[in-house]
Amino acid sequence: MSASPASPPLNDALKPLSWLLGTWRGEEGKGDYPTIKDFKYKEEVKFDHVGQPNLEFSFCSSHYETGKPLHRERGFLKIQPGTSHLALVNTQNVGIVELSEGEVKGQEITLESHTIGRMTFGKDPAVTKIQRTFRLVDADTLEQVVHMETSATAPAQHHLSIQYKKVA
Repeated sequence: MSASPASPPLNDALKPLSWLLGTWRGEEGKGDYPTIKDFKYKEEVKFDHVGQPNLEFSFCSSHYETGKPLHRERGFLKIQPGTSHLALVNTQNVGIVELSEGEVKGQEITLESHTIGRMTFGKDPAVTKIQRTFRLVDADTLEQVVHMETSATAPAQHHLSIQYKKVA
């Protein structure tokens, strides 16, 4: 997923999202939720493009102490041309597919799921809503905060927060 020097130019529709491009690494993410024990994690995030009007992304988290691979997400972020309206299409290694929509305002993105797909043998409680905020804190720092709602916990509650440093 890395752009090479021969990569096509960024699609004009994506210019409001250009601040996301690159590889970002978070060394001390924090997770909590009423149904689980608090935890820390590391995560690498990549945003790239191939000249089409969408960004590709991957999120790869690992255990804070051992480095063991944990959660994985892959997908696309698409902006409705000429607007600030976004759609996120995301598939996760835990058997969840997320379709979220929201807005980009300057260097902040807010998204809320309108559809959560789940494999039939997924672990309970079922995720029923995901809310994400991405914010560029400064030129080299990206922040993500995730709120989640499940079949056992409503309304949506804080689940994850992490700051990434740009590494490429």
